Amino acid sequence: MAQGSRQIQTQAQQQIQTLSPQQILVVKLLELPTIELEERIHSEILDNPALEEGKETPENENDDTEYATDEEGNAEAGEDLSLGDYRNEDDIPDYKLQEHNQSKEGVAEEIPFSDAVSFYEILKDQLQMQELAPEENEIAEYLIGSLDDDGLLRKNMEAIVDELAIYRGIYTDEDELNRILKIVQDFDPAGIGARNLQECLLLQIQRKNDSPLKQTEQGIIGRCFEEFTRKNKEKIIQKLNISEEQYNEAVADLTKLNPRPGSSLGEVIGKNMQQIIPDFIVETYEDGTIALNLNNRNVPELRLSRQFTELLDEHTRNKDNQSKASKDALMFLKQKVDAAQGFINAVKQRQQTLLITMQAIIDIQRPFFLEGNESLLKPMILKDVAERAALDISTISRVSNSKYVQTNYGIYSLKFFFSDGYTTEDGEELSVREIKRILKECVDTENKENPYTDDELTEILKSKGYPIARRTVAKYRQQLNIPVARLRR
Repeated sequence: MAQGSRQIQTQAQQQIQTLSPQQILVVKLLELPTIELEERIHSEILDNPALEEGKETPENENDDTEYATDEEGNAEAGEDLSLGDYRNEDDIPDYKLQEHNQSKEGVAEEIPFSDAVSFYEILKDQLQMQELAPEENEIAEYLIGSLDDDGLLRKNMEAIVDELAIYRGIYTDEDELNRILKIVQDFDPAGIGARNLQECLLLQIQRKNDSPLKQTEQGIIGRCFEEFTRKNKEKIIQKLNISEEQYNEAVADLTKLNPRPGSSLGEVIGKNMQQIIPDFIVETYEDGTIALNLNNRNVPELRLSRQFTELLDEHTRNKDNQSKASKDALMFLKQKVDAAQGFINAVKQRQQTLLITMQAIIDIQRPFFLEGNESLLKPMILKDVAERAALDISTISRVSNSKYVQTNYGIYSLKFFFSDGYTTEDGEELSVREIKRILKECVDTENKENPYTDDELTEILKSKGYPIARRTVAKYRQQLNIPVARLRR
């Protein structure tokens, strides 16, 4: 007799984390930028008659009859949301969603932005105020269109002469191009239309009031630019015959100049037609205070519908001896009210999480928000913000995705503030963003007939206080889409 196979059954406990419907709703709302949140709210209002737009009535401003929620936005366990939870003192509690959208004077910000108005169009608007001949105006427009996203003109002037002849039928020369370019360089922001970093800085210095400091800065950038980029302090002092104090004062002021004047308008520079509305408004004041607000200008306030809850109240009072149809109606009404209350709580949780996250970013990158100098950005990753905000890394990732902030210096994607750090042998943490910026500046100002090799770039970076390996320099160069030396001739 053949022995049949025997199956062995075992039991094991396993913890599986699942998200409640309320948690899923909070996560979905958290990922939405402001403009999509507006659409989502209007869609919810259309789908749920228990939810409506409306402001809180004065007699119920202090009404606390709302869901008690934990930090994940969930209703506390064990609560039975009966009619009494919604109807207290003969009215419905309203939920203000714009309490953080007030400036210091208490005025709501009205600032929907769209990059449909690009910085090229802003420059063209300034061009319209110039009294130029039609052909001169067309040349100026072509020069503006030739600027890169940094606001610099990196094209060779000889090439532009050829392009104008080929594509526009305009025959000109480099002298006329330079004359018209000077007109463009007078536009705002200062430094726009510069052909290299040195000219960009000089254009900004020229806008300053005459002073000994201005003369020193012009000498450093105009006569000692190579030494300046290499931080050769002693040689500059000797060449310009200035004191160490004068040098330090000038360099401290020069570091405040913007090497990328086009970026002063933030990421609105883009040439696409995608609408951008900042999710945050960060204002920096002269006394060093930084104010953070959510841009909820077009996000409606929400409350439970009085008419709908009165209908629910009526069905609840008559629940004895109800017909099946009446019981079904009561269930439907309660489900809608529960869903409306849950949506209101989810929107509030979204706002709180966004504010906490953005405040953590401001705290870490405070020097940038005070001065707007990109070189002041510190190395920062999702984990840094998560630890400071006491939130999960996945939450920080959702908040930073597709969100924008308006600052005194332009509009920036939240991802702009994140960058890896490089740790030296001495344990000093350096910003990869800063290293890449210095590397790009070195390549932009190099002698194109004899461009720097990776070994030479490594030595230059070391002399500037960035002791990184040659292979790291090569990696950053590739990430910046900078070809090898022989291809840059």
